[in-house]
Amino acid sequence: MASVLVAYATKYGSTQEVAGVVATTLAEQGVEADLRPAHDVASLDGYSAVVVGAALYNHRWHHDAVRFISQHRTALSRVPVAIFAVGPVNDDPQEFDSAREQLDRILSRWEWLSPASLAVFGGRFDPARLRFPGAARVLAKVPATDAVDPPAISAWAHSLPEALALRQPVVR
Repeated sequence: MASVLVAYATKYGSTQEVAGVVATTLAEQGVEADLRPAHDVASLDGYSAVVVGAALYNHRWHHDAVRFISQHRTALSRVPVAIFAVGPVNDDPQEFDSAREQLDRILSRWEWLSPASLAVFGGRFDPARLRFPGAARVLAKVPATDAVDPPAISAWAHSLPEALALRQPVVR
């Protein structure tokens, strides 16, 4: 049975939620999926493929994901990889296009990395959960938003076994 690592980097939890849907969807398709925070992964030994997901903040990918890609370069160059980013907090096509451009720019620093599949998903913005001094006072009047789209996440995750070459071809 194929074993896939679904590694994620999150600050407020939306990316972990997306990664959870990906892992659950893979498991429903008969793929063993190991869901883990990227900063907790010491080795990629035993995995047939890797899915890496992280949040985009201010045109940057979460630092744990950047560190994960850099630390596991050799192993990631040997297995199929899929990547997703969580970024837009509004259901605005321009925000999604901008987030995809950001992700492409970020990934371009690793010329050796050739993801089998890429996706950008919406996230959540809840000013009450922000953790910087004065956040509650500054953002008290900013409404919370939710652009998480579970059907889109699930549809992408359903495509992963084929994209990551985890299914054996049917011989007739």
